[in-house]
Amino acid sequence: MVSGAIDDILKAVELILAKLLDELNIKDNDDVEPRTKVRLIVSNSSCGSIIGKGGATIKSFIEGSQAGIKISPQDNNFYGLNDRLVTVTGTLDEQLRAIDLILSKLCEDSYYSQAMHAPFSYAATYNSMSYAPNGAGVKFPNHKEDHSNSITIGVSDEHIGLVLGRGGRNIMEISQVSGARIKISDRGDFMSGTNDRKVTIMGSQRAIHQAESMILQKVANASERVMD
Repeated sequence: MVSGAIDDILKAVELILAKLLDELNIKDNDDVEPRTKVRLIVSNSSCGSIIGKGGATIKSFIEGSQAGIKISPQDNNFYGLNDRLVTVTGTLDEQLRAIDLILSKLCEDSYYSQAMHAPFSYAATYNSMSYAPNGAGVKFPNHKEDHSNSITIGVSDEHIGLVLGRGGRNIMEISQVSGARIKISDRGDFMSGTNDRKVTIMGSQRAIHQAESMILQKVANASERVMD
């Protein structure tokens, strides 16, 4: 995550991407700069400003930067993670021009300023953040132990909203604090013979234990309030 004024961010990104190019030993062939991919996480609510009416804005960004820009479909696999990946393909200069255009546009968007203050909880969920030369998948995943275990617990359908929180805020916080990856079954998909939704927790044993405790505490707090 890079934060700061736009010019500072662009300089930092330039240094990072140039270093990655160097580390990946991508050499210029016949004076042709390598075209690589970099992915940006942008909240779904702000993607509309990048796309523009009928795709006009993103087309102008592609023409202006000469970079390829693609926005992923919204990923509904994880509750509360309402973000999309913006993939920028091109030479370093083309990517920087595109990122400049995208950031400048986002700064005009009211949703973006709100999103900047949201918890950043991608350590456990977006392991596909990659810097891929020529489309090859170069990934920087978490340590293996983080995904070595999983458990599934049941949470009553009436209490699942408390676990999720408004806009998925609670589940994001639990994931961020514990380091576990959490997936909740769809409506109507219950644990056998119950009205409990399936809550699957993945990660290291410590992460799972902490996430489970936090989830059960949310439910317990709600039950105590009802009794009062």
